[in-house]
This record gives sequence, structure tokens and C-alpha cells, in this order.
Amino acid sequence: MNIFRLTGDLSHLAAIIILLLKIWKSRSCAGISGKSQILFALVFTTRYLDLFTSFISLYNTSMKVIYIGCAYATVYLIYAKFRATYDGNHDSFRVEFLVVPVGGLSVLINHDFSPLEILWTFSIYLESVAILPQLFMISKTGEAETITTHYLFCLGLYRALYLFNWIWRFYFEGFFDMIAIVAGVVQTVLYCDFFYLYVTKVLKGKKLSLPA
Repeated sequence: MNIFRLTGDLSHLAAIIILLLKIWKSRSCAGISGKSQILFALVFTTRYLDLFTSFISLYNTSMKVIYIGCAYATVYLIYAKFRATYDGNHDSFRVEFLVVPVGGLSVLINHDFSPLEILWTFSIYLESVAILPQLFMISKTGEAETITTHYLFCLGLYRALYLFNWIWRFYFEGFFDMIAIVAGVVQTVLYCDFFYLYVTKVLKGKKLSLPA
């Protein structure tokens, strides 16, 4: 544990809470990609199967349970409770173009050819691109609600902080995980354009809208 991992986890948790509160308080999931949320639920499910096989700490176990529970709660709100407000027409990204290649890559490139390790690797690869349906949806609608941009910013910040976490662990612990680092870099790069728009527009009180 270090300050970058802790603040990264808190940023991740903040993103999840912001999204859930946004949907619950507005009674609407407009502007939210259900496909991205399904991918995140799949990420947490395949990553935290070790809940049943190992115990690291109460903090670690609690965060895993929270992430899984919140992911499925979000999917439920989008596809069941507030389904009438879901914009399926704009949430049209072909997720099979992500899941299938990621699945194949996780079988070919992993730390150990075992079921749990392959599924963990799959979750790392998939998380790096799981936000694409949400970004694609924003590109199609041309705008995003301010609260949605706060959610995306916290999510992107979480990944950026985890990059610093890997650097810290390499220098002070001698730990190096190429798979996690490369996936983290890819995910952070995907947020770069959004970070720019967030700083130049949202933080100045303007609505995030893309050029026509």
C-alpha cells in the first residue's frame, strides 16, 4: 500500500458513487453507457474470483466486494429499474470487438497458464478498453452532463494514479508487472482528450460538448 494506490482506490470509489448517485437521484440513466457498465461488471467478476481462495486484508476484501456489488447495482439500475430512460440507440458500440480480442490475448499473454490467472489477465486487458462504449456514446450525442464528466474524470484519475503506484512499487519494492502497466498506459491514453476537455470546459463552468 502507498499513497498513490490509496488515492487511486478512493478516486475509483468516488467515480462509482458519483455514477450511482447520478442515476438514483435523477431517476434516469440518460447519457450513461450500459455496455460500459456491463464490461466493468465483467472486469470485477473475473478479477476477484480469488475472493473464494485467498485473503489478503480486510481492506482488500472489502474493496473487492464493494466494486462487484456496485457494478451489478449499476447494471440493474440501467437495464431494469430505469430502463425506460436508457438510450440504447446511442449506446451502439460493438462490445464483441473488445471482448473477443481481449479474451484471445489473455490466453496468449499471461503470467501463468491457469484458469484464475487467465481470467485475471482478461480483466486487466478488458478494463483498459471498457470505457470505450461510454466515450463512443458521448461522441455520438456530442455532449455529456456535468455529473457524468465528473464520473469519467474520477475514473481516469484512478488509472493515472495507479501508473504512479506501479512506478513507486518498482523503485521501492522491486515489483514490476508489465501486463498491468501496459494496460494502465493504454487506458490512461484513452482519457487524454477527455481530460483536456474537462479542464478547459467543465472546470470553467461550461458544459462538455464536442465540436460539430
